Amino acid sequence: MRYIFKLNNICRFINKKEMVNKKKISFDITIYDSFNDLKEEDQNLMNAAVEARHRAYAPYSSFNVGASVLLDNGKVVEGNNQENASYPSGLCAERVAIFYAGANYPGAKIKAIAITAASSNHEVSEPAAPCGNCRQAISEYEFKQGASIKILMMGESGSIIECNSLADLLPLGFNSSFLN
Repeated sequence: MRYIFKLNNICRFINKKEMVNKKKISFDITIYDSFNDLKEEDQNLMNAAVEARHRAYAPYSSFNVGASVLLDNGKVVEGNNQENASYPSGLCAERVAIFYAGANYPGAKIKAIAITAASSNHEVSEPAAPCGNCRQAISEYEFKQGASIKILMMGESGSIIECNSLADLLPLGFNSSFLN
């Protein structure tokens, strides 16, 4: 079964105890009850992410993450989290996958990314969303290519969340337009 939810977030900007401006930020997400409810192309992409998750190197957190990226040329690129004893030196699955895609297929656009997580300490039954660093990295690619990237998120069991764009997960994001 497929559900569509509208999430609303209200930002208020206060100046001298007066409301200067009010902006409503909203987006739609789709929640699929099961893997079988996904389109075949999305199932294939998520299967690639699951395979990548099995190859993750996560000896410190025991939290394995896999990501797969679908490019507009039909290629699927995989990545998984790579931990390091010096924690800041590791890299998340999402960034491994998109950076590999950017390095090896620089002219290709990213159409979608599938993300899945599992833990050896407990069952991950909720969809795993990208961390803040990964959201910023994916946002950079959306801005660079001038097109949205569909995001599919899944735990090792349970429902799957689909967002139409990284902007849904990172509203009011920062990009290079602020630097010019």
